[in-house]
Amino acid sequence: MAKSLTLKRSLSFPLVCLYGLGNILGAGVYVLIGKVAGEAGYFTPFSFLMASVIAGITAFSFAELTSRYPVSAGEAVYIQEGFGVKQLSLFVGLLIVLTGVVSSATIAKGFVGYLNVFIELPSSLVIIVLLIVLGLVAVWGILESVSTAALFTFIEIAGLILILIVSFPEPGQLALHGASFVPDLKLNSWIGISSGAFLAFYAYVGFEDMVNVAEEVKNPKMNLPIAILTALGLATIMYVLVSVSALLVLSPEALGGSDAPLADVYAAATGRNPWLITAVSLFAVVNGALIQIIMASRVCYGLAKQSWLPEFLGEVNSKTQTPVNATAVLTAIIIVAALWLPIETLAATTTSLLLFVFTLVNIALVKIKRRHEPVANAFEVNILFPIVGAILCGTFLSVHGFAQLVALFSG
Repeated sequence: MAKSLTLKRSLSFPLVCLYGLGNILGAGVYVLIGKVAGEAGYFTPFSFLMASVIAGITAFSFAELTSRYPVSAGEAVYIQEGFGVKQLSLFVGLLIVLTGVVSSATIAKGFVGYLNVFIELPSSLVIIVLLIVLGLVAVWGILESVSTAALFTFIEIAGLILILIVSFPEPGQLALHGASFVPDLKLNSWIGISSGAFLAFYAYVGFEDMVNVAEEVKNPKMNLPIAILTALGLATIMYVLVSVSALLVLSPEALGGSDAPLADVYAAATGRNPWLITAVSLFAVVNGALIQIIMASRVCYGLAKQSWLPEFLGEVNSKTQTPVNATAVLTAIIIVAALWLPIETLAATTTSLLLFVFTLVNIALVKIKRRHEPVANAFEVNILFPIVGAILCGTFLSVHGFAQLVALFSG
């Protein structure tokens, strides 16, 4: 029977690392770095570091939870284990699916803009064809689809290395301008850094998606926790290096006003047409959409396995050993969203949703650790990690919500 089949464990440690790194890097470097610079100015590297601390502490909580419960729809399962409330678990699972749908739809729209640099085609046609092709890749097989995503991730990283090669300063230049990157103690400076960090937090979104392929990872109790922390650490290093390089080529104002900041950095540093970086950006966009489709379909599959969604969404194809029904349904919803829904505030909306989920996940781990005995061969962290993680995510979300209300009423 098709519904009795399970997902295929074929993802090695390097592949799952690249899967996570590709998910994290896309929006962060190729889109958001300019917006962060617009808020934080020359202190942009500190915004990325602040965001990495908030994301990193929660990543340790995810590392333990995925080691304890290596299953798809990870966040929903963690909430169920911690709180024991099915409705809350289903709500969290659907929130994760929603972030995947919104992200994929917005990324697909962004693809049209990048493609127009080379050839102009009807946007609706491009969106439909792109998402159908990515849906087919996602059902092709987990090894094949994640290998494709890994290839795109290599191309993304190569693009970032190219940016560093053409723009990274000489030691003397870095020493001359180094003081510009060190924040002072003025309140306005740290408000800018904090505002930039809120946007930069979206640049770290993606590490949590790695838990949703847990049933397809080899030795998930050890490989997945280490892969999560490795991907987040590598992304932080890339963000800091690229932001320093970019700010030594263009002013914060120029970066903040750019829709393609890295392309502008390349053009300013080399004096050449940035078509190569624009092409790499296309791969980054495609990679981001593919990974979101893979993630959201696995969450639907996992929720169906828990009997929280219709049973047919939990069926696995006998040939590909992938959740074809869940992938097809999600791809259709993403196409509708991309064609007809105005999605203008992706970063803020996704950040708010995920900070809420992260707060609950951290609290769930606190409850689990206070109630359960240690699990054999599980990756474990000190209980202070989820406590601090819950406080940081909850505070960050509350401050942002207050700022949105102030902006709403003042506008």
